[in-house]
This record gives sequence, C-alpha cells and structure tokens, in this order.
Amino acid sequence: RDRTVIATFFASEPMVAGRVTTLSEGEAHHARVRRIAIGDRLRLVDGAGGVGYGNVVKLGKAQAMVEVDLLDRIDPLPVIHLMVPIADRDRMLLVGEKATELSAFSWRPVMWRRSRDVTPRGEGMSFQTKLRARMVGALTQSGGAWLPVVYPDAPPDRAVAACPAGTRWLLDKGGEPLPSLPITAPITLAIGPEGGLEPGERTELLGAGFVPVALAPLTLRFDTAAIASLGIVRAALSAATERARV
Repeated sequence: RDRTVIATFFASEPMVAGRVTTLSEGEAHHARVRRIAIGDRLRLVDGAGGVGYGNVVKLGKAQAMVEVDLLDRIDPLPVIHLMVPIADRDRMLLVGEKATELSAFSWRPVMWRRSRDVTPRGEGMSFQTKLRARMVGALTQSGGAWLPVVYPDAPPDRAVAACPAGTRWLLDKGGEPLPSLPITAPITLAIGPEGGLEPGERTELLGAGFVPVALAPLTLRFDTAAIASLGIVRAALSAATERARV
C-alpha cells in the first residue's frame, strides 16, 4: 500500500481505515499554506502512536477531510521522562518543542521555590494550550508519532512522588559526566530552575534516588540543560538499541 506522502498533519479525532477523518481548522489552514490540493496524499498522526495514510477529499477554510485507507501503529522509543522547571514562558515553549522532536515520553513541570521569582512564567491551563500547539507543530514537522504526556504543574514533593520507576538523573554540574554512564530506559531527567535548587529540594531528589549527572563543569541555563541532555540520552538509547539487535 502507498505510504508515499506530501506532508504530515495532526488528526485530533480517531482514524478508521475506509472512513473520512476531519482535520481541525488550524490543520486546514496549515494545509492551505502548504498548497495542499484535493487528491494529495497525506500522512496523519494522532500523537499516541497511530499513523494514517489517505487522500484529501475536501479542503475548505474551516476544515480539511482525508479519506484514510491505511493505518499503522508505531511503538514509542525507549522512554525518557522530563521534569522541567516552571520558568520563563517562551523558553519553556522552546524546550517543549524540542522535547517533542526528541520524543520525550512525558513532560512534568515543577514549581521549584526559585520558579516563583520568574515572570512571565509558563504555568496554568492557558500555557498548556500554547504548549500543546507547539508540540503538535513539532510532531508533524519531525515525522514523529507520539506527543509527550503533559502533566499538570506540581510542587516538588508531588512531582517526586509521581516520578515513575527507573533510572533517575538530576542535571548538576558537580555530577558524573553524563556520556560516561551506563544507560537503561526508562529514564527520568530532572532539570532545576534558574538560580539552582534549594538545598532541601536537592536533598529530596537525592533521597528519591536521583543521581547527579553533568553535561559540563558549568552552570547551564535550564533550556540548554534540558535540550542537550535529552539529545544525548536519546542518542545513547538509540545506539544501545542498535547494539542489542546485532
């Protein structure tokens, strides 16, 4: 069956082979900008591993319709959870975009004490709406199939208590060099706020099994630390998966 497509779009409703899927107004606008025409073949993703292929049968200002004739399912990559500080709004949006491109499995924003000193900061439902839109755009452009699971804002104790089992790393300039460590998924990467963690917060993370790891013997801004560490861990996990196949 034909998987040759012009572009990828996000399907916000369930896809069924042999039926028409209606895309949102935003995706219809994106299709017009891309000069998509009736009859063009598209790839649709639902953000939860579902992938559909089909042809455009209607394109208007408010919606686009695609007749899906083929469905695939893509398993998630080895799992990386991201604990991010509630911080500057625009820089959080950038991290959310890159986290999607690098296939982070989840996004958990933490209100550290120093997070409260930031303005304007990325928090609340209106910010999550903007974040999801950025993530959807990153998903369709990167060719991925999974959106990060976005959790509500949480204080440190609640975020740590909800942290899933597995390897737990805290980005810390005094830690062991991250590239030198053995790596096994699932992995949680915890990123502190601008200005650093309070001693009590750091103690809480260490007590919960987080191991300090470093990218460089320098103090990095939270967005640099998040994006760089996620990229390194994703590459290392991909390499480990390839070695296991040999």
